[in-house]
Amino acid sequence: MRTPIIAGNWKMNKNPEETQKFLDGVKGKLPDASKVETVIAAPAIDLSTLVAGAKGEPLKTAAENSYFEDAGAFTGETSPKALSEMGIDYVVIGHSERRQYFKETDEDINKKAKAIFRNNMLPIICCGETLEQREAGEAESWVAGQIKAALDGLTAEQVSSLVIAYEPIWAIGTGKTATADQAEEMCAHIRKTVASLYNEQTAENVRIQYGGSVKPANVKELMSKEDIDGGLVGGASMDPESFLALAHFQD
Repeated sequence: MRTPIIAGNWKMNKNPEETQKFLDGVKGKLPDASKVETVIAAPAIDLSTLVAGAKGEPLKTAAENSYFEDAGAFTGETSPKALSEMGIDYVVIGHSERRQYFKETDEDINKKAKAIFRNNMLPIICCGETLEQREAGEAESWVAGQIKAALDGLTAEQVSSLVIAYEPIWAIGTGKTATADQAEEMCAHIRKTVASLYNEQTAENVRIQYGGSVKPANVKELMSKEDIDGGLVGGASMDPESFLALAHFQD
């Protein structure tokens, strides 16, 4: 059985003081990690506060990005080695905003995935199509291509442990949400793609999230689908009460 995973992605929001306030709001109220795994991905400037505040709580921590080299003359980048040494659990890579605004390529994302594993963390690998690609009937082939490129050179054991987040670009921050059936259809396609690259067991093990205007009002329906194992949540993850409602979707 795959453990559901609800992850908040704060993007470029919150300072350390606001991060602490959020942590105070969820302390002692999160579900047991064996029932639902909860994760917060925060900006780099908030991670020290996040790691300290998550101690003793069933809350995993994530960086929103990292570089693929451990150290060196890469001004402004974040070292995966340093993130690991801080106690970070996950790193989000390949988010559509990184691809669009910062011109990250599939090759970059693959190198980052390997660097994250090298440093004993787990990647949350994002994929997704534009509205134009969906309307042109290219969504499945596009997403499959992203998955193949991101996983290139990773072992079946590594793929079994990572998380894939399907985020249709047309549903991120727009208020539009893929229907639960549309989301399930693509998550099932991603699982089939993993099976074709590795084997059925690896595909069964990998957890696949849906992201794109996930909120307390629709999380239960999305999570009822066979191939949707969690949510990568933007705006609705920044308020403690809203995040708790998402985390307790089974209640």
